[in-house]
Amino acid sequence: MPQFRLVVAGMKYIASISFGKDSLAMLLKLIENQEHIDSVVFYDTGMEFDAIYKTRDQVLPLLDYHNINFVTLRPKEPFLYSMLERKVKYRNKDGFHYGYEWCGGSCRWGTTAKLRAIQSYKKSLNDYVVDYVGIAADESSRFCKAQQEGKILPLVDYNMTESDCLQFCYDKGYSWNENGVRLYDVLDRVSCWCCRNKNLKELYNIYRYLPTYWNKLKELQLQISTPFKGNGKSIFELEERFKTYGG
Repeated sequence: MPQFRLVVAGMKYIASISFGKDSLAMLLKLIENQEHIDSVVFYDTGMEFDAIYKTRDQVLPLLDYHNINFVTLRPKEPFLYSMLERKVKYRNKDGFHYGYEWCGGSCRWGTTAKLRAIQSYKKSLNDYVVDYVGIAADESSRFCKAQQEGKILPLVDYNMTESDCLQFCYDKGYSWNENGVRLYDVLDRVSCWCCRNKNLKELYNIYRYLPTYWNKLKELQLQISTPFKGNGKSIFELEERFKTYGG
């Protein structure tokens, strides 16, 4: 396996970890190959699946053993406050409304907050930062931007695809189990449970296999006028559709 670089004085080596399959595989491979890591940085929206927090807790003793600092970053404002209550000006007309509403699609306000928080943390280090990020070898559409931003892509060097990452994590004993359901068996990506980018297949699987989160989505839809997936596709309308799928 390649060694990425010598440890250089005045540099801080950080790994941005969401505790999903790709970033976790990256972290485990970096440790396995004795790459230097000063800190693991986790941005906690407060809206992650419980399995993500359990995976984090499973990893923390490993970080302690290798003397890797663990840093949790959070939004400046609680996620639900920004989603439902924050006073927001309309973009193209006078007036305002309350809350950014759903996060995802063309309105990824949660992602913007995450990137700002990580950037602020990096600046606080007062050192040159080597930033490891978990972009898999088959996510070529993401390479250019990440490399332009100076990020290091270990999974690309290791030639690990998304499926490779998932199997590697399973082999290491990480399964993202949520009440008997492995999340990656029913979801393409284990992002925030309220992320609007989830496709209809994922939403159906949440409805069918993860009713606790489906009920949380219904609670949010009651407070947000915009349908979750667009016209005719509110959470309640999707539920009526899903009821006819059977099973």
